[in-house]
Amino acid sequence: MKKLRILSLALAGALCVSMLAGCGSNDQGSANTPAAGGETPAGETGSTGDTTGTIKIGGIGPLTGSAAVYGLATKQGAEVALEEINALGGLQFSLDFQDDEGDTEKAVNAYNKLIGDGAQIIYGCTTTNPCVAVAAETYNARYFQLTPSASSTTVTEGKDNVFQVCFTDPNQGSTAANYIKDNNLGTKVAVIYNNGDAYSTGIYNAFQATAEEIGLEIVTVQTFPDDSNTDFNVQLTAAKDAGADLVFMPIYYTPASLILSQAKTMGYEPTFFGCDGMDGILDLEGFDVSLAEGLMLMTPFNAWGEDERTVNFVTEYQEAYGGIPNQFAADGYDCMYAIYEACTAAGITADMSAQDICEALIAQFTSADFSVDGLTGTGMTWSTNGEVSKAPVVVKVEGGQYVTQ
Repeated sequence: MKKLRILSLALAGALCVSMLAGCGSNDQGSANTPAAGGETPAGETGSTGDTTGTIKIGGIGPLTGSAAVYGLATKQGAEVALEEINALGGLQFSLDFQDDEGDTEKAVNAYNKLIGDGAQIIYGCTTTNPCVAVAAETYNARYFQLTPSASSTTVTEGKDNVFQVCFTDPNQGSTAANYIKDNNLGTKVAVIYNNGDAYSTGIYNAFQATAEEIGLEIVTVQTFPDDSNTDFNVQLTAAKDAGADLVFMPIYYTPASLILSQAKTMGYEPTFFGCDGMDGILDLEGFDVSLAEGLMLMTPFNAWGEDERTVNFVTEYQEAYGGIPNQFAADGYDCMYAIYEACTAAGITADMSAQDICEALIAQFTSADFSVDGLTGTGMTWSTNGEVSKAPVVVKVEGGQYVTQ
């Protein structure tokens, strides 16, 4: 059974020194990368270290645009892991991370550039729709692909080479319904979701089906067309008029921040409950974090956890980027270690073709004796459909930080 090798705090400090010393050789080295929520100049890539004799990983995600907080986090979390892994002295890896701006066409263009530059493994995409498009390409060309955060089942459906580190959308929906019911968090539930988004819709569908099975009363279901929506008074008024004491929001942090603000303005104070896409709301520029007080969400990672693995990672991340890592950074970190552990177990070498690496990693990830202990779950295993098995965590925002429930 393969386990993540978590380095000590002393080594973490030494690694951060080496990261700072090496940043001058890259246009965007680790020390110069903006913290989660910042901006990376369009067109720039994040490539770590000398790629001679290394296994080349190509990363894809939004480094600019409305979803940049996710892409930057997955990139930075991966970079922290690779600094650790390369310091071990065994297999060496490089990461070239391309900005897709959360756009499907740009994601495919980024993939083509990475392949043209010799990438052997694809890390990403960060968001669902770009990942679905890139997964079709990697499947046809036989490149192994591991996504930290694209959670729709359509990402991996029919593709034996694509795996997820994040929870799937149906898993989140059904788990949320059961948790709300089992913990008596609300007697009348309203739902607000983005019906133009695969992530949001996938979670809602599973939530609704499970709620019906277990007798959780949904009093109103409200939708909005896309994450550029700015007025949620109609949806909130419907929830308030229906007497909802809990509002389930399987949406991203940007619209969620507006909903919380507008709910306060109208004096509506139900329990708000979200999923992993809401992680990052506390780092949203200009957002009053007091509005999120009492917010509950499902996430596989709590940066305020006190276990040694979490403390080490948060320390390294803060020293490198100056911010608190969110779940997406932790997912990225776990992705790199999962690839490293699988490559080690499968005997992967840098001179192997991408296609040979792909087949070897598929076999390793689906092996009955392969598992990974990470920041986002212990004993993580993968099924042949690419889905990860690990336990979710529910946190509540108290005093501007997460408290595990």
